[in-house]
Amino acid sequence: MTEEIRAAIAAERRDQAELFAGLTEEQWRAPSLCAGWTVKHVVAHTTLPFHSSGRRVLWEVVKSAGRFNHASDRMARADALRPASELLDLLRNNADHPWTPPGGGPAGALSHDVIHGLDITVALGLGRVVPHDRLRIVLDAMKPANVEYFGADLDGKRLEATDLDWAFGDGPDIVKAPAQELLLLICGRKLN
Repeated sequence: MTEEIRAAIAAERRDQAELFAGLTEEQWRAPSLCAGWTVKHVVAHTTLPFHSSGRRVLWEVVKSAGRFNHASDRMARADALRPASELLDLLRNNADHPWTPPGGGPAGALSHDVIHGLDITVALGLGRVVPHDRLRIVLDAMKPANVEYFGADLDGKRLEATDLDWAFGDGPDIVKAPAQELLLLICGRKLN
């Protein structure tokens, strides 16, 4: 299974690099679904593990009094000063990079890439549909702790995908939508 997930990660990164290579300067500066971040901030964030040492990340977290999200925001803002072409090269040239988030394993790395890819493509209205084999891995890895981490309010709701055989939750209020929209709901994203 790990080899399958690693292949999905590499394919997702390559697909994103190809798609993002066609973005205009205006699109790079456009807001993403990540509150307060432009498209360029999100790409800077997703490429951070490819050029930053664990030491840098640890130092930034220490400077942020242990608040990882605060440190992550500061690093993304600094790294977004790089040219878009450099960020694209980092993404393209590191498709097979073995990074995984702490405690997340390969499924966590794929989740990170897919979710942040959607933060960009949905915000820009690009109409990209994440391949279902990748979505399945990400969705199957979602747990109540993820909902809590992202601050999503799914109390009393059951999410049912209309394009995959997948459901989450057991509440009486049924929410039916394509799988990638449900993933964004789990991640607390506001879709207008």
